[in-house]
Amino acid sequence: MGTAAGAGALRLPGLHGYAVEFSPYCPGRVACAAAQYYGMAGCGTLAVLEQNEAGIVLLRSFDWNDGLFDVTWSENNENMLITCSGDGSLQIWDMTKTKGPLQVYKEHTLEAYSVDWSQTRGEQLVVSGSWDQTAKLWDPAVGKSLCTFKGHEAVIYSTIWSPHIPGCFASASGDQTLRIWDVKTPGVKLVIPAHQAEVLSCDWCKYDENLLVTGAVDCSLKGWDLRNIRQPVFVLLGHTYAIRRVKFSPFHATILASCSYDFTVRFWDFSKPNPLLETVEHHTEFTCGLDLSLHNRGQVVDCAWDELVKIYTPSCLAVPV
Repeated sequence: MGTAAGAGALRLPGLHGYAVEFSPYCPGRVACAAAQYYGMAGCGTLAVLEQNEAGIVLLRSFDWNDGLFDVTWSENNENMLITCSGDGSLQIWDMTKTKGPLQVYKEHTLEAYSVDWSQTRGEQLVVSGSWDQTAKLWDPAVGKSLCTFKGHEAVIYSTIWSPHIPGCFASASGDQTLRIWDVKTPGVKLVIPAHQAEVLSCDWCKYDENLLVTGAVDCSLKGWDLRNIRQPVFVLLGHTYAIRRVKFSPFHATILASCSYDFTVRFWDFSKPNPLLETVEHHTEFTCGLDLSLHNRGQVVDCAWDELVKIYTPSCLAVPV
């Protein structure tokens, strides 16, 4: 079991955490998307937290009438966030306002499960993924979607922009595939039969534009080189239940983190013969949300259905690698 240095925790009573994301602007600031009753009924809350000398404090919270499943910070306004929810809608929030949301986009016909703001310069685009099997492209300044991407044959769990290639995003689905899309063309660019199980999460390597990782219900993580998709470039085994989210490190080309329904967060270096660096066991329920800080090297935030959000530095990332 890993030890967490510089750790802080905040309980969100009655709320079960689904997603967390560090602010791209403010070190130590985190947004958490959460739901009542494990997301199966009730309302949702967007909580904005900040870590200071005293610990983790709640800066703002906004309520929505359905569970919130994902959150993304704006890349051009430090106070703006977008969430997505069980009623199929996306909500735009402004932290400087006491109430919200500023806008609601309701087009998905089932749960909106994933939302991500593009990180490439020169475009402000948002992609959402839904249980209605579609992904949608949005410009936050426009009141309706710009494009709908169809092709998945089951629920979409994850939609993530490439940090390298403008207008390119990946999606992970219950149809067992990872798919690559280009916003300039309506059809799918690449279909990767990634697992023989539902794929719940994917992420792009920050150092290699051709490398992605998937995490699935089969408890495995797999690395994919887009230039040769016949077999994975790595397979990481160790989780004992479904992998809910996976994130590449912003500081190390071969390090990634994953969280799971086995209550753990695991840190890996796929370049090593023994790739599992550390297992952190500090939640007592499904661990659903995970992010790595762009500002504070080695800092991690996670959230779980035990109502806790935790910010910490695992020992494996506390020393130079």
